[in-house]
Amino acid sequence: MKKIFNPFTGDFRDSLRRVLNLSKFRLGPGLVSLVICIITVIVVASNMSGGAGRAADLREFETGKVADRDVIAAHAVSYIDEDATRIRMEAQEHLVPAVFRYSAGVETEILNSWNGFSDFADRLIQGASSAAVSRLAVQAEYPSCFSNETINAYFSAKERAMFRAFGTEVLNKMLAQGVFAINRAELADYNPDVAELINAPGVGRERVFFDSVVTASGIREALGEIVRNTELSPAFKAIAVDLLDPFIKENVFFSLEDSQKRVLEARERVAPVIKTIENGKRIIRKGFVITAEEMRELQVLRMSMPGRDPRSVIGLALLMLLVYGLFLFLRSSLILGRELSDSESYLLSVLLGLYINGAVLIKNISPGFEGFPISLVFPTALMVMIPAVFMGTRLALVMALALPLGAYLSGSFDTPAYIFALISGVAASTVLKNAEKRMDLIKAGLAIAAANCLAVIVILLIRRAGPGDYPMMLFWAALNGIISGMLILGFLPPLEHALNAVTGFRLMELSDLNAPILRKLFTTAPGTYSHSVMVANLAEQACQDIGANALLARVGAYYHDIGKMDNPGYFVENQTDHNKHDDIAPRLSATVIRSHVKVGVEKARSLGLPKDVINIIAEHHGNSLISWFYNKAAQQEEQVNTEDFAYPGNPPRSRESAVVMLADVTEAAVRTLSKPTAAKIEKFIQQLFDAKIEHGQLAESELTFRDLETIKNAFVKVLAGYYHSRIEYPDQKKDGKADGKADSKADGKTDSKAADSKEETE
Repeated sequence: MKKIFNPFTGDFRDSLRRVLNLSKFRLGPGLVSLVICIITVIVVASNMSGGAGRAADLREFETGKVADRDVIAAHAVSYIDEDATRIRMEAQEHLVPAVFRYSAGVETEILNSWNGFSDFADRLIQGASSAAVSRLAVQAEYPSCFSNETINAYFSAKERAMFRAFGTEVLNKMLAQGVFAINRAELADYNPDVAELINAPGVGRERVFFDSVVTASGIREALGEIVRNTELSPAFKAIAVDLLDPFIKENVFFSLEDSQKRVLEARERVAPVIKTIENGKRIIRKGFVITAEEMRELQVLRMSMPGRDPRSVIGLALLMLLVYGLFLFLRSSLILGRELSDSESYLLSVLLGLYINGAVLIKNISPGFEGFPISLVFPTALMVMIPAVFMGTRLALVMALALPLGAYLSGSFDTPAYIFALISGVAASTVLKNAEKRMDLIKAGLAIAAANCLAVIVILLIRRAGPGDYPMMLFWAALNGIISGMLILGFLPPLEHALNAVTGFRLMELSDLNAPILRKLFTTAPGTYSHSVMVANLAEQACQDIGANALLARVGAYYHDIGKMDNPGYFVENQTDHNKHDDIAPRLSATVIRSHVKVGVEKARSLGLPKDVINIIAEHHGNSLISWFYNKAAQQEEQVNTEDFAYPGNPPRSRESAVVMLADVTEAAVRTLSKPTAAKIEKFIQQLFDAKIEHGQLAESELTFRDLETIKNAFVKVLAGYYHSRIEYPDQKKDGKADGKADSKADGKTDSKAADSKEETE
């Protein structure tokens, strides 16, 4: 029956969305790209309306050179002198007094300590202890705090009962005056003479001079002064300083938070230094050396000039929008052959925005050396190497074309700068092909340096430059490439982590069999470890032959069974003489077998493995049925749900994931063959592949029948070499005569069944 077209169905909406969305423009990355584009348009348009023209006019003047003409102010201009304002602000900040605060906790601690001593002395007296015993008790409780004379005088005084009150009065006066904890290094940036004291007893805030405050070294002197000026008994005055000094310590401390707050308040109160250029003032005088102050005034005068015709600004803004559209087209799946992920789209948009806006900024702040392309000091190669490492050569080549073009159309690059950036970018997009070691990045930097030098030679030859122009420009060209190669080493680790990207460098690190998780797999599940290594060999060879990512397949194979480490004994490759599944129900066996996929994914996420590797772990069994235990359960139960015996993953969605699945089932199954030969292995592998195709496990993997044939041949080549015929020693020949006939008859009957069992318990 012919299907009726309904414009309101989901199929139609999906088709319409695909038609209207040629570049796979999604809301998130697209919105970010649009925002960056708008910012770039504003920056470029603002630069053109004033900054670009002014920068071009200023290039004929330079500090330290002799002016060839006069420059006279056509109108009065007032401006803020940044240097003078900064000096005023720094001076004002150093006049701010440091802020100190009383510590109520320290004061309470001091008074409690004094009262504790008084209570201790009262207990000694009430116990009718002798003078010698009392002195020894005090020295035991407060060692090295009091002299014998002070203790004897304290206990022998007739008015000793008043000493507690006398001491409390003196301590309160001392604490109210404050003992300052002063660290000169902390106070170096504040007023050297005055400090501000907050929460003083009876005073909200006051200013004190440093030369009048009491510090730890002046406690005894200050204490003696208080004792002399306080009405106390003569007996207490005689011992007051020695008696109270052990209890007193610093109770006024520097407050960084309050001090910084005062500094910020002082900054806000500072008025900028305003200078005025009078109308008719001769800023630059012909025949005189231009000073830095004259260049500042000239810059101010140029900044005050009216902008250009707004029509040119609008035209440039539209041009930048066209550049943005071209960039979207170049990064679309139509050009790249694949759809970018969100993180990749974000990265490319940020790189484009940084490049064009950075070129505008560099052009505005650069002094404008004659004949010196601005792109010599701009890291075009770095901006191209980043996508080359994370997204491949094709996308890097797109960026190498788009970035210099955007800077050229924005007016930031002239023709020589564009030529240099283009050659440097194209070189950067190609030198990292097949790079697997981080040392390759340094070599790439040297190759880019050589390409940069070639570009400079081309530019200088076109300009007919003299021999004196070559050394400096060649130096900067080589330095540009070398620094780009060094910088990518610094940017690579954080970007790998932020994007969780699969790069050749990260995969090489993950392929190290001495990694802790793989060493643990070797010790806890040696059979699984051996199986994983063999699967890796098969998958790598097959991916190389079909043009897939062989290194990704190898790493995915190494880690695809890490979920078996928790229960290694339930998997046949780790079993010796006893199968644990014989002791449990088929349903429970299937649960244990299925769980290793989920556990493996969780372990991979906790290890921070790349998403592509995690996908291989999750998909290496697809959603296939564990038929051995399903059939066994069907014999024991009336109704069996197939979902309870199916793996929880999805069928492989990448070629590498599909190859690992095929390598996994092949390696597990081929081990069940008796006396495997190349022909027998090939026929057996074909049966395994046909079963996967029949159950839809390869439907989403993008593998073609030609790829499957190539994969099969690769597997046969590796396995035939692994299971090659070996020399039979005389004893083996004698023992094996009878076995050979029996094995040959049983091969065809048992291999398939054994393969099913072995695969499902691996």
